Parts: sequence; structure tokens; C-alpha cells
Amino acid sequence: MNLFSFLLIDISLFFIGLCIGSFLNVIVYRLPRNESVIFPASHCPFCNHKIAFYDNIPILSFMLLKGKCRYCKRKISFQYPVVEFISGIVLPLSFFLYGFSLTFFVTFIFLYLLIPIFLIDMKHQVISDKITIPGIIAGFIFSFFIKGIQWYDSLIGIVVGGGVILVTAVVGKWIFKKEAMGMGDVMLFMMIGAFLGWRGALLTLILASLLGSIVGSIIVAKRRIKDTVVPFGPFISIAAVITYFFGNFLIGKYLSLFR
Repeated sequence: MNLFSFLLIDISLFFIGLCIGSFLNVIVYRLPRNESVIFPASHCPFCNHKIAFYDNIPILSFMLLKGKCRYCKRKISFQYPVVEFISGIVLPLSFFLYGFSLTFFVTFIFLYLLIPIFLIDMKHQVISDKITIPGIIAGFIFSFFIKGIQWYDSLIGIVVGGGVILVTAVVGKWIFKKEAMGMGDVMLFMMIGAFLGWRGALLTLILASLLGSIVGSIIVAKRRIKDTVVPFGPFISIAAVITYFFGNFLIGKYLSLFR
């Protein structure tokens, strides 16, 4: 494949990714409200006016409208173009790393599952089973066809990932007399275990706990409120991305310390 063809494919994938990001924004807004992600058509959440196709072009429409609804002039969240841009990068990045292979599809599907999980938990402190359950099924099915993980590793990852968090949630509730983690976190780790195996799930837990402790301590210190609730899903999502791309390297470095 020559450079021109490679760039053309990457640019095309970027624009497809932008459109996927636009749909992910719909999921983030509607799923916690138990609304259909298909009907009705896109509309302003403030004035409820239907958004025309020319006002719904990823990133470009936001810039042309100066971040405001054409009709009621209320500000549009900066989240929308950010999610679209990040989603736009996911496809060409996956292609750059793996080409048009099954791993390419597994990579962007995994990342696209994590984006709405990250945002919904950050905003609403809930992780939807409507995302994690299909993710668990997809991760397990993919394990039969890709080289990076065996089907039994995926199955063990589902059990270990969910089991460890379930035990942590029960023990945490017993010690602290309040809910430490919810079932949404359990289901999310089952999904991560399905894609990454039990080693990946455990590494994700370690990294997420480390990130959560650091950021959570900073937030509590700034707000000076001990009972501040910090959602764990965003840290799990970030840790899962790190594990997906660098997990084998990190695990290898850790095991080399004992050789």
C-alpha cells in the first residue's frame, strides 16, 4: 500500500469515526434518561427543536454555530466536539496499528464501548448494562478468533474480573457501612475481563485504583468534603485503555523483577 492510499484510508476512517462519535453523544445523553437512541431524530435538549442535517455535521457545525443552538441560542456542551474528535481518531489509530484485521475491529469496538461508559458514569454515576452486557458477549466471541487472547482466558477474565470487584464491593460495604462500588463496576470489569483476560482485568484494577486514589485525593482536598463521591468508571475506562495497549509490556516488566 502506497502512502497516498494509506492517507486516503486514514482520512476516510477519521470522518467515519466523527459520525460514530456523534452517535456516541446521543447514547451518552439519552441512555441514562431511558430514551431511545434512534427515535426521535436529533433535537436541541433545551428548546426541543429538530436539528437539521446541516447543523448536525460533526465538529464543523459546532464551530459554525459558535457552540450555540441555532434556535434558542443556548450553549452546546463542549463535550460534543471533543467526543467526536476522539472518536474520529480511534478508527485511523486502530488501522495504523493493526491494518484491516480482526484485531482492528476488536480494538475500535472496545474503545467505542468505553467512551460512553466513561462519560455516563462521570455525569450520572451509573454504568449501563445496555453497554456492558453486549460488551461481555462481544469480547468472549472475539476471543475465539483473535490471537491475543484464548477463549478460556476470556472466560476466566469474566469470572475473575467480576468476582474480584464483587468481593471488593461486599467487603467495602461491610467495612465502610456504605456502598463502595456498584454492580455497574462489576459488569464493567466482566467486560474488560472478556476482552483482556484475567491478567488484563487485574492490571486494570490496579491502575484504576492508583489513578482513582490520586485524583480522588486531589478532589477531596480541594473541596474539603470527605464524603465527596468520585465515580470509579472513568478511572476504570482509562486504565483499561492503558492495559489494552501497554498491558503486556507492563506485566512483562513486573515479572522481570523476580527473575
